This record gives sequence, structure tokens and C-alpha cells, in this order.
Amino acid sequence: MIWSVVLAAFVLVLPVELPDKTLFASLVLATRFPPLPVFVGVGTAFGLQVAIAVTAGSLLSLLPEALVTGVVALLFLVGAVILWRSATAGAEDAGAAADARERTSFLRAAAISFGVLFAAEWGDLSQLATAGLAARYEEPLSVFVGAWAALLVVSGLAVFLGKKLADRLPIPLIRRVAAGLFLVFAVVAAVETVRALT
Repeated sequence: MIWSVVLAAFVLVLPVELPDKTLFASLVLATRFPPLPVFVGVGTAFGLQVAIAVTAGSLLSLLPEALVTGVVALLFLVGAVILWRSATAGAEDAGAAADARERTSFLRAAAISFGVLFAAEWGDLSQLATAGLAARYEEPLSVFVGAWAALLVVSGLAVFLGKKLADRLPIPLIRRVAAGLFLVFAVVAAVETVRALT
């Protein structure tokens, strides 16, 4: 393992992922479930995505850009609709929301968190950056460790911030804001799809 490559991957991936959609997805998941299973699920999804980016990242760049951005746009549109509907349908009080979080099993919350993040991370800037670093340095293990560490830092911040937000703000408000952000990401991805097709 080459520590300068680990550091380079960490320093490149961390700022790319901080304002990213996966930060908001992790934050929203943490308002629905206890933080530890969300962190485990999100961290595992990030680990698998980083491994895919490192080992097969060059293949991702061969996929048509319009296909990747089109699928991402559709995923975010569906996510926005689901979040909005759950916010309007669930006018539950804070006690009921806390009870629902506690009733969900660790494994189920981790599995849902894994699925959401694994799907959302495809074609992401951090994944593409990781693939590029792996190709450039030819040090897959070092790139993996640095990129995954950066993603774990971001997801840890989001998950534990999400828990604090869930305790202080109304859950429907958080979900509506997240739905709006998901809609913005869907529109951006749709614009990228149109550009790729022209």
C-alpha cells in the first residue's frame, strides 16, 4: 500500500462527495432508521461501489453517457415522488416516528440503506474519480482504501447529522426538502441526458 496514493484518493473523493446526492440520501435514511444500521448499510454499499470502480471503472466509462444519466434521472425522480408522498401521508407525531425507527430491525434498516446508496452511486463523480485514480496510479488497494475512507467520513457525518435533525425538526419537513433536492438532481441528470444525446 502506498500512503501517498491513499491520501490522494481521500483528498480527491472527500470534497466531491460532500455536496453530493448520496450525502442527502444518507441524511434522509437516518431520519427513518437508527443511525448505526444506516451507517453499516451505507458504508457497505460505498465499499462495494469503490471496489467496482477500482476493478472495473474503465468499463463504466465505455457505457453511453446518455444511458447512465437517464437511469440516474429516473431514479431521482422516483425517489422524489416517494419522499414527497411519505411526507404528506405521514403526518405522524415525533413519538410515532421514533417508535417506527425503533421497530425496524437492524438488518432491514441496513439492507434498505445499502440498496438506496448502491443504486444512487452508479455513475457518480466519486465513482468515476476513483476509477480514474485506479487507472492512473495502478495501485488499486491504495485507491480503494483512500476513496472508501473519504466516503465513510461523509456518510458518517450525514447519518449522525440526520439523527440530530430527526430529533429536532419535523420529519415531513425534512422529507419534503429532500424530495425537492432529489427533484433538482433528477432535472440536472435529465439535462445531462439530453446533452449527451445531441
